[in-house]
Amino acid sequence: MMRVGVVGLGWMGRVHLRNYLSMPEVEVAGAADVSPEALDEVRKGFRVPVFDSLDRLLDQGLDALSVCVPTSLHRDIGLEVIERGVALLIEKPLAASVAQGRELVEAAAERSLTLMVGHIERYNPAVQRVKELVGDDVISIQIERVGPYPPRIQDVGVIKDLGSHDIDLIRFITGAEYKDVFAVTSRTMGRHEDTALITAEMDNGVLANINTNWVTPYKSRKIRVAARTKYIEANLITQEVKEYSKFSTYDKSYSVREWPLVYREPVREELTAFLAAVRTRSPAPITGEDGLVVLRTIERILGG
Repeated sequence: MMRVGVVGLGWMGRVHLRNYLSMPEVEVAGAADVSPEALDEVRKGFRVPVFDSLDRLLDQGLDALSVCVPTSLHRDIGLEVIERGVALLIEKPLAASVAQGRELVEAAAERSLTLMVGHIERYNPAVQRVKELVGDDVISIQIERVGPYPPRIQDVGVIKDLGSHDIDLIRFITGAEYKDVFAVTSRTMGRHEDTALITAEMDNGVLANINTNWVTPYKSRKIRVAARTKYIEANLITQEVKEYSKFSTYDKSYSVREWPLVYREPVREELTAFLAAVRTRSPAPITGEDGLVVLRTIERILGG
C-alpha cells in the first residue's frame, strides 16, 4: 500500500485527490493547503485528513506527493518535499523559471527521487491516437487551446499556463526539438499576457502553430496535423479523432474515418504511471528534463 498526499487544494489538487481515492493499493494519508475554507471543504467532501502546513502533511510518512500549488511556489514547495525524501509529481509547468526548475531537477537527482512533471495531455487518448496515426510523417501541427479568463490564476500568463501544454505536445508528437520559436502576444485583462500566437519550426522540419488565449467565452482544445499521406483532427475535450485521406485528383474526393476511443481520464492515467515509476524505481514517464525543455522554450518565446 502506497501512502500519498496532495498539497494545494484548488481545482487540480482536488482532481488528483479524487483519483488517488479511487485507486486500489493507495492510501491517501492527507492533503494540505493554507486556506481554511479549502481544508474544510476537502475534509467534508473527501473525508481525508487535512493539514494547514506542508510540514505536518510530510510528517505522515508519505511515499509520494502531488504538488498542485501555484507555479510561483513550485520551487520552494518542491525543494522542501525533496529534502524530506518524498517522490513528487509537480503540476506543469515545472517551475516559474529555468533556473528554479534546474534546482528541482538537480535536488531530486541528488536524492535519487522520482520527479515527474504533470504535462497531462500526453495521457489524453486522443493525443496518443494522433501520435500513433501520424508517425514520422508530419508536415505541420496547429493547436488551439482557448477559453475564458481564470481569476484563480494570477501568477503566470497564458503561455506558461495553457501554452505549456502544447509546447510539450509538439515535442511529444513530432519527436523533435525546437529549432526556431517566437510569438506575438497581447495583454488585455491581467498583469500577464492573455493572448498568444506561437509559431515554431522543429529541428526535423515540422512547422507548428499554437493559438492560445483567455479571451474566448468557451473552452476549445483542438489539434490539426497535416501529414504527407493524411490529415488528422482531434478534439481533446471530447476525445474524438478524425482521419482524412489525401485528396484524390482522379475523382476529386477524399475519405473520412472516425476513430472511436474508450474515454479515459488523463489524470488517473498520469497518476498511475507516476506511482508505478515510484514503486519500481524506474524513470518518470515525463521527466524533470522534459519540464526544463518546456521552460527553456517559454523563456525563448518571452525573451527571458
